[in-house]
Amino acid sequence: MNQSLALMLITAVCLVCFPSYAKAAKTGDKKTTATKAAAPANALYSENFEQVKDDQVPNEIMVLEGEFKVVKDNDNHVLELAGEPLGNYNLLFGPTQSDGVVARARIKGQSTRRLEPEFALGLCGVRGYRLQVAPARDSLELLNGDETLTKVPYQWKSLTWTWLALQARKAGEGKWIVEGKAWPEGSAEPAQWMISAELREEPLSGRASVWGVPHSGKPIQFDDLLIQAIKAGKK
Repeated sequence: MNQSLALMLITAVCLVCFPSYAKAAKTGDKKTTATKAAAPANALYSENFEQVKDDQVPNEIMVLEGEFKVVKDNDNHVLELAGEPLGNYNLLFGPTQSDGVVARARIKGQSTRRLEPEFALGLCGVRGYRLQVAPARDSLELLNGDETLTKVPYQWKSLTWTWLALQARKAGEGKWIVEGKAWPEGSAEPAQWMISAELREEPLSGRASVWGVPHSGKPIQFDDLLIQAIKAGKK
């Protein structure tokens, strides 16, 4: 028996005895799991939760308050904060930094009736700076601890992933800038920073953070946590 005939017989047997083989042959065994972009070269920290088991939290993430766990959201794995009980919950991630970095994350929440969640991305530890989306006030806010430094109008969309970016950089002798922006997934990232504050004191060293206040009683989801070093000369 020649090799070609032998191969045809083996293939026929596989198609009859193993239906999954037949499906793979027809579809090319295409994967349906969503793939996420690799971390950029200048990433100091990156976590997309795809390699984390359900109901777990990565070891390098420090949960301070709240019930967080990894869950499956369609074809992706995300970190989810429970919708109850109500509180202001947070966690820390990435290396300790004071400036020269930009943090990014995407966050999704859901409104119910007139109740809407609040969520934020932070730098420089728990008492550091936060970029907060406040749907009830239709605003994007920049906070230092619990003090609101400034805010701008922002329209949030329920059940839509919102990207947040927050950076702290030195802007001269005795001067630092903290600036942030937010945009819905599917839209282009704004070219300019939407909100900023000038500091006269060096930011405290600390880890990045994410925050959630589930006013609506629905879970808040977090994904694609990223910390990058700011390129020299880039604003």
